[in-house]
Amino acid sequence: MRSVAMSAVALTTAIALVVAWTGKGGARHAAGASVRGRSAERSASAAASARADAAKSPSREAGREAIESPRVSSLVALGRPIYCAGAKGNEVALTFDDGPGTYTKLAIAKLRKHRVKATFFAVGRNIELLPQAIREERELGSVGDHTYTHPLLTALPAAQAESEIVRTQTALERASGRPVFLFRPPYGGRDATIDAIARRHGLLEIMWTVDSRDSLGADYAQIERNVIDSLRPGAIVLMHENHGQTIRALPSIFAALRRKRLRAVSVPRLLSDDPPSPARVRAGSRGCGVGASAGRGGG
Repeated sequence: MRSVAMSAVALTTAIALVVAWTGKGGARHAAGASVRGRSAERSASAAASARADAAKSPSREAGREAIESPRVSSLVALGRPIYCAGAKGNEVALTFDDGPGTYTKLAIAKLRKHRVKATFFAVGRNIELLPQAIREERELGSVGDHTYTHPLLTALPAAQAESEIVRTQTALERASGRPVFLFRPPYGGRDATIDAIARRHGLLEIMWTVDSRDSLGADYAQIERNVIDSLRPGAIVLMHENHGQTIRALPSIFAALRRKRLRAVSVPRLLSDDPPSPARVRAGSRGCGVGASAGRGGG
């Protein structure tokens, strides 16, 4: 009996030890699960915080001008020149032709200082003069094709006109590091053949609403008047970056923009934010409230 009792005691002790050990293991497991749970909660919280910070902080691309938005693509598909945007917003586009050149660095410096965006239509043969300038101009807004040697395209055979356009598009894409889809014919010289070439190469022809007349010899005071008097929502302003008088006129033009509560943006941004209606595009220069001669004589 004594032996049976001892066996029972031993069995009871063994069961107690097993229960105690299991209890400790369970506690350890529960503690581990708790730690893992707290760790998961911290991870989820950190992820949520990171997402919130990312939402607050602009991405690297934020602030850069629009490239080719669906609205711009639809204008390319129309295959017609653009003289202005819509008139519902508060934006205008300042454009500079014929660079890069002698005054390009000064133009870039003034635009940066005043935080003004612009679009630059480059002549292909000039790119090698200041190759880095193209990227700087692109960062200020956008760059466009202004042919390789700046000829009157309508006076050339179609194949030669096409070569002038395509050579510059290729050179600009290489120099800027981005696709080029804007095109301005020198002197505003275009016809159905030039329009078809531009459309075939995915280019949108950009004319202008306001001619500063700097290429016709206007001095800085005349340039200021020509531009400032015609500033209105949706306007595209023609200037040239290779005229000292134009550079001198810029601060007054920037001040006028502020007075009129207008914002200068790139051409792609202007056309994306407030595109012209198809009817306005089909109406050409008259659709933008200017005479049929708009887009001629400058560029």
